[in-house]
Amino acid sequence: MPTSGHDKSRAQGLRSYVDQLAQERPARLAIFVFAGIIAVATLLLSLPFAYSGPGGASIINAFFTATSAVSVTGLTVEETATAWTGFGHVVIMISMMIGGLGVMTLASILGRAVSHRIGLTQRLLAASETKSRLGEVGSLLTAVLVASLSIEVLLTLMMLPSFLNMGEPLLEAVWHSMFMAVSIFNNGGFVIVNGGIEHLVGDWLFCIPIIFGTMAGAIGFPVIRDVYHNWRKPRFLTLHSKLTISTYLILWVGGIAAIFLFEWGNPNSLGSLQGDDKILAGIVQGTTIRSSGLSTIDLVGVSSSTLFIFDALMFVGGGSASTAGGIKVATFAVLVLAIVAEARGDRDMVAFGKRIPNSTLRLAVSSAFLGATLVGIGALALMYITDLPLETVLFEAISAFATSGLSLGITPGLPTAAKLVLIALMFTGRVGTMTLAAALAMRERQRQIRFTEESPIIG
Repeated sequence: MPTSGHDKSRAQGLRSYVDQLAQERPARLAIFVFAGIIAVATLLLSLPFAYSGPGGASIINAFFTATSAVSVTGLTVEETATAWTGFGHVVIMISMMIGGLGVMTLASILGRAVSHRIGLTQRLLAASETKSRLGEVGSLLTAVLVASLSIEVLLTLMMLPSFLNMGEPLLEAVWHSMFMAVSIFNNGGFVIVNGGIEHLVGDWLFCIPIIFGTMAGAIGFPVIRDVYHNWRKPRFLTLHSKLTISTYLILWVGGIAAIFLFEWGNPNSLGSLQGDDKILAGIVQGTTIRSSGLSTIDLVGVSSSTLFIFDALMFVGGGSASTAGGIKVATFAVLVLAIVAEARGDRDMVAFGKRIPNSTLRLAVSSAFLGATLVGIGALALMYITDLPLETVLFEAISAFATSGLSLGITPGLPTAAKLVLIALMFTGRVGTMTLAAALAMRERQRQIRFTEESPIIG
């Protein structure tokens, strides 16, 4: 009995500490949760039976793979299909599923599991991550889990014919379809197909699920829920949904058009393909640029112009509270609306008949500036460590920060210090801008005394 009482007291103390941390330092709590998950995944991948080679994986490779999986990035230091055993594949898949839920959402679910309810603090954290009202958080968390599992099951069924066509036994085909479904929807970017998926560039049965699943995961859970309830009455969609959907589609079409423009005749990429294969490859690449990082063409052969477009699109990323990374399309949209309003001389930013408050613009500017700063520092560090050209390291740095996972093939051969830089970028890219937004939102205050106003000269 004394031991039971002592354990209960320790549990209550731990819960009080977590509650206090969530209330006073929400960003720190999110980072602790995220780091803890990566630590567990690293430990599991370091076990000898998780790695197919002798002696088990090195600690740096296990750490890199765990961070890439939990941050749903997809950058790899070894070929996923052959380097890891079935156990390692399970660890990677579960890590992607957990990481795809989002740090703040995950923290709220853990809080609910411990206390059997969602308190105000957890609601604030989840509302910040999912861009919802406090009263909706409970139902939204349920919707997140239901939507994730439902879409992953659907994608598994869609992928199954392709693996059966490869001659795999039924159970193995089901397992590989399930892994790829989780990777696609969570925009994880890990591939369990031997030799990659470039040889499947013309397989519509394989590529259509990639397009559908990537877009479903990258659009964001609040948008999915809003569309589910209001698809018959689009005018009742929230401003966030309208802004996210419209901006996402514009960037999607623009990315595909840019790929066709710059790569159509390039013999090292689309130019080597014929007919429908060329069109399908362009659509797949235009869909996966900003989030899932799956590629059916060799990126080493694309032009510098295309790499520049890829850099910009990866940096923007997907929707808020989605499985994608980047600064988010809503952030990008707000920045564009601010520029348009300033160019027109308008006092307010307006979209779809709604006025966007200046506090939202401040958050957007902070998020974008933080992201650009992290990418700049990371690229500079990679250049210093490796002596690789700017174009190459900048692409890899943006891919890591935006959790896109596209690579020019340099990651496996990087020294340990460079791998640590990419690990830091993946970590901060997944939690950095999100926790910054949460911290700033919860620290917002109204000053009783305001200073006199004076504007510096701009431009």
